[in-house]
Amino acid sequence: MSFSDDEIERYARHLVLAEVGGPGQQRLKAARVGLVGMGGVGGPAALYLAAAGVGTLRLIDDDAVGLSNLQRQIAFATADVGRSKVEAGAEALGALNPHVRIEPAAERLGPDNAARLIQGCDVVLDGTDDFAARFAVNAACVAAGIPLVSGALGRWSGQVGVFTGRPCYRCLVADGPPDAETCARVGVVGALAGVVGSMAALEAIKLITGAGEPLTGRLLIYDGLAGAARTVTVGADPGCPTCSPG
Repeated sequence: MSFSDDEIERYARHLVLAEVGGPGQQRLKAARVGLVGMGGVGGPAALYLAAAGVGTLRLIDDDAVGLSNLQRQIAFATADVGRSKVEAGAEALGALNPHVRIEPAAERLGPDNAARLIQGCDVVLDGTDDFAARFAVNAACVAAGIPLVSGALGRWSGQVGVFTGRPCYRCLVADGPPDAETCARVGVVGALAGVVGSMAALEAIKLITGAGEPLTGRLLIYDGLAGAARTVTVGADPGCPTCSPG
């Protein structure tokens, strides 16, 4: 897979990295990443993945841009209010990097369509704040053998984890809490979305290129107020309904 002169200059800072180089950049160009949710996590992640030269980005979201989104969802502009998030996102990503193919899917991911929506992806990045969608995409990724990068945030803290088979996301969260906190309910500082979205994009890039050590089976928890982070290991739940061999 060759690069044009424009691509060589565009990705110059990747090409000189020992952990990426030409082979890693070729893997990025050949990859397809599915982004479930183009909100606070998915938007920044999509921008960095497009800038990095991921060949195909599949945007999965059935929502429209709202004015309150603009405080943290930096893929959108004021003129996008009312537009489909995947359409507005596709336009922004195409403007950033015309070498990236965008596959917009204006659908709400659930158990009935998750397998179809992530089919053909090399990595899936989930940035939704809905536990039903998180469980559905996790189950589909486990069934298809696709690595899942999960990002979540609220108030002043966020987390990023990588799940490749077992343990899976359902081992971390067995059931969705009935009073789950969402950004709409409890608020979120806008810049935190950029932190978590960027970390999620970085994990996807590491998975694709083989660089470093991804957060596989681990969860990075970031406390924005304290300016501190810690990483914990996720144990495999022997009774997990999604990945348990029994």
